Amino acid sequence: MAYFPAPEKVAEEHMRLKPGFKPSTVQRKRGEAGTAMIEFVLSTALIIIPIFFGLIVIGLSLILANQVTEVCRDTGHMFAYGVDFSQSASQLLVTQQLAQGLGMTPTGGRGVIYLSIVTYVDATSCTAAGLQADTTDCPNMNQVVVKKRLIIGNTSVQASTFAPGIPSSLIDSSGDISSANYLTSPSVQANNFANIISLTVGQYAYVSEMFVNPPLGGAWSLFGSNVLSARSIF
Repeated sequence: MAYFPAPEKVAEEHMRLKPGFKPSTVQRKRGEAGTAMIEFVLSTALIIIPIFFGLIVIGLSLILANQVTEVCRDTGHMFAYGVDFSQSASQLLVTQQLAQGLGMTPTGGRGVIYLSIVTYVDATSCTAAGLQADTTDCPNMNQVVVKKRLIIGNTSVQASTFAPGIPSSLIDSSGDISSANYLTSPSVQANNFANIISLTVGQYAYVSEMFVNPPLGGAWSLFGSNVLSARSIF
């Protein structure tokens, strides 16, 4: 018996033999869907996930920066109101409560706070100390100097912006620098302080500077520095 294919099969085979024949739309859409899924997975793995974790790192860094600013301001405020940060109890108040989570100790850790009293030296200051009113006998005349310096934390994180090279031998246990030293020693000059605030005779400024190496390490370098910093002046 002779076999005759169904008419629809004959029509389909006839269409396949025609020039310009294309697969059915359904087959084409299935292939495109598979390709799109592969592209989505690759874009998620290579682009979206790194961006997501990058946003988390930046967000945490900004939270830390805000905390450093608050700790610096609050510590400086207390210093200006007479809190004695030469005492261990006051230092622990900062490192264990205000700066909780920043990894600071009174003499080490990942951060440091410099507390300074800055004043202007004029001719009257020199003569009151028994010195001649000239820069030979009173080298710091007409200069802004640090007359008190207290340090909480690890000084190796970063030096103070103002008078960074004060020898420890010039600072007593209360943080005070004697008039004989702040009038004559060039190491106590806060040369760049006048660019921020101009002090005149008899005026004082209470300065708090804070520097912290964040636990996220090099992530903060995205903002140009690997150290978080803040400064408050009262």
